[in-house]
Amino acid sequence: MQNELKQLADRQTRRSFLGSAGVAVGALSLHTLLAESALAKEQSLPHFSPKAKRIIYLCQSGAPSQHDLFDYKPALLARQGEELPDSIRMGQRLTTMTADQSSLPLTPSLYAFSQKGESGMWFSELVSHQAKIADQMCQIRSMHTDAINHDPGMTMLFTGHQLPGRPSLGSWLSYGLGSENEELPTFVVLVSQGSAKLSQQPIFDRLWSSGFLPSRFQGVRFLGGGEPVLYLNSPAGISQADRRRVLDTLAKMNLRQAQQVGDPEIETRVSQYEMAYRMQMSIPQLTDFSDEPEAVFTAYGEDARKPGSYAANCLLARRLAERGVRYIQLFHRGWDQHRSLTTQLPLQCRDTDQASSALVSDLARLGLLEDTLVVWGGEFGRTAYAQGNLSTGNYGRDHHGRCFTTWLAGGGVKGGYVHGSTDELGYNIAEDPVHVHDLNATLLHLLGIDHKKFTYRFQSRDYRLTDIHGKVVEQILT
Repeated sequence: MQNELKQLADRQTRRSFLGSAGVAVGALSLHTLLAESALAKEQSLPHFSPKAKRIIYLCQSGAPSQHDLFDYKPALLARQGEELPDSIRMGQRLTTMTADQSSLPLTPSLYAFSQKGESGMWFSELVSHQAKIADQMCQIRSMHTDAINHDPGMTMLFTGHQLPGRPSLGSWLSYGLGSENEELPTFVVLVSQGSAKLSQQPIFDRLWSSGFLPSRFQGVRFLGGGEPVLYLNSPAGISQADRRRVLDTLAKMNLRQAQQVGDPEIETRVSQYEMAYRMQMSIPQLTDFSDEPEAVFTAYGEDARKPGSYAANCLLARRLAERGVRYIQLFHRGWDQHRSLTTQLPLQCRDTDQASSALVSDLARLGLLEDTLVVWGGEFGRTAYAQGNLSTGNYGRDHHGRCFTTWLAGGGVKGGYVHGSTDELGYNIAEDPVHVHDLNATLLHLLGIDHKKFTYRFQSRDYRLTDIHGKVVEQILT
């Protein structure tokens, strides 16, 4: 069926492009729509009625300490300074940063915890704003991953594999579900720099790569300040009419070449030119916050006025969601507190706490939270023991993939609900483990996709985001 539709589009393309240049855009749009329809029909997507239409993923790059934010462990206070028991560690692998450390002293949080919402969900004083949305939040305290270091951890979180080369979650959604807005990319990426400067883990663009999927499904990064999208504006002296004539001519030449050699990347290039042209109109309006009422900046915080900040990116994410962008990926760097946790962690929370809460509340105010899924979390968690010397105060926590906390809100998940738990020291999962593959399977499910059926054939093998793993976490669904 896909080949038949492509042939039909090709015939339409030949008729159109042999005519006037003004018809080129229409023919190109037809070709793109037919190709996307063929993909959707081939996958029969969505497989069932979705509860969410889009995702905003608030990735806290560097691994936030669950012990100091959400997973309250009073037993750590009672056993402060004691050695991590072998019966708890059970020979589990440590990173090279603490494997040779002479002592692994149990370390409680220095921050006060309290219960919030009707559910009595625990929150640290560092996330007091997020505590206000407790009844809209679903916390998963039993997340775990196979990775122990940042790059493989982030790569696994978003592509389902520790080695690079596979499509990211946003690219899978772009491929499977397409766009609700022809004026903006289906998959948008926003990156902000944390106030904690000790360790800023790099963010590689392969985290929003399309991998072996056609390149038109990769994410588009928006920059903070200046030009949000590089090379989008026309050169000085080039009018919109001039730009349109150039694009029409290029479209003719490229599509003729595509018909001759059959390379789909040529058509991708043409469609990207067209998207860039449409974005010349849509991006200035999207990124102009002057129409936002003062109450919005009060809610998100003053940083929302600073382009490229986490707060501004949260507000921009809401505006993208309003316009039907399918997948919006925020990365906020600086959560890797191996030392100076007591000074660096509060800075990260100041960056993110208020805006994360405001985003959820703002989506609810606008009636968008019902079909927008918000996800907050990092690539893994932090250890229950200290890295460094407790007596000096300049200590931190090492990487810990055995258990960590992620939260979700809106889009078909239960509010005021905590799923899973860890042992009394917060080192191992006590009940209801949720692997990264399980989380991704659940995210796809909420968008109407059966992760086991959602595949792409590459090099004679059917690939999927969850590889050969993953199960939907039914307990968190409404």
